[in-house]
Amino acid sequence: MTAITDNTVVSLTYELRVSDENGQQTLVETAEADEPMIFLFGRSGMPEHFEAALLGKTSGDAFEITLAPEEGYGEYDEEMLITLPKNTFEVDGQLDEEMVQVGNYLPMADNEGNHMQGRVDEITADAVRIDFNHPLAGMTMHFEGRVAEVRPATQVEIEHGHVHGPDGHHH
Repeated sequence: MTAITDNTVVSLTYELRVSDENGQQTLVETAEADEPMIFLFGRSGMPEHFEAALLGKTSGDAFEITLAPEEGYGEYDEEMLITLPKNTFEVDGQLDEEMVQVGNYLPMADNEGNHMQGRVDEITADAVRIDFNHPLAGMTMHFEGRVAEVRPATQVEIEHGHVHGPDGHHH
């Protein structure tokens, strides 16, 4: 039976709950057997502590992982709230009001061309405040689930740095 190590493809089912400052937990995400989370271990983009807790587990193993904010996506950072002139979001002199709505995520790029996602936090008469914190920043995360499958990654998956589906992957 293959154990989770670098360059294995891992399939998980789980429930993710976050807790607030009072310890109240809220379910924010599930991965069911019909749509598991599948990733290349060591390159998932998940917090390092999450992957470390899965290391060595095999198909069928249950897991419970709790990550404090500093082990997950960091503390919420007020400096990641950026206010931009409203005309920054205009196309041909018009604001796309369907796209620029509180709560929507917008694809953006910084001055160096780095791509990022920002959530519209507030809209005023002449400005839009964008929150660049990760949606789970500042939250304690509680994962409870099971390892559905572990398999060695193919050479192509390792070279590409991500999992390919059953019919291969087309770039």
